[in-house]
Amino acid sequence: MEEYTRAIADFVRDHQVWAAPIVLVLAFGESLAFISLLVPAWGALVAIGAMIGVSDLRFWPLCLAGGIGAALGDWLSYWFGFKYKEQVAQLWPLSRYPEILPRGEAFVRNWGVPSIFIGRFFGPLRASVPLAAGIFEMPYWQFQVANFLSALIWAAVLLLFGDVIAEIAEWLWHLA
Repeated sequence: MEEYTRAIADFVRDHQVWAAPIVLVLAFGESLAFISLLVPAWGALVAIGAMIGVSDLRFWPLCLAGGIGAALGDWLSYWFGFKYKEQVAQLWPLSRYPEILPRGEAFVRNWGVPSIFIGRFFGPLRASVPLAAGIFEMPYWQFQVANFLSALIWAAVLLLFGDVIAEIAEWLWHLA
């Protein structure tokens, strides 16, 4: 996984014009129910965030790209859950992780719309909450408002986390 993150970060460093589309695709994959279980992309997003202060990358275009990608991934997961309901649990890779969907279901039932915000920041919940919200027919517009707002916040947090870590590392380097 570390090689994957490094390769993406190196590519973005060398081809900065591709940074926003890459962030969008990474955030989409990280938020899409089935893909996020196989290829977690948050590490690459943090690594790209670490390049913001030391390159020509700009925070806001990357934040918007990440937010849009994450929101689209969750929207597709919601739609898939809404359309296919209980059949979703039998599909691979969810069939290999039978505990994920019931956990997401319980979380959505207990927390309602705030579950979209909270679930965005926790690995397995990030993949299962939108799917469960669709399965249990959370009202569409309530889901979408929470989805897009939480996606923008999530993207900002990951990118800023990387940027802050890079700033601290640079500061420590100058102290040594």
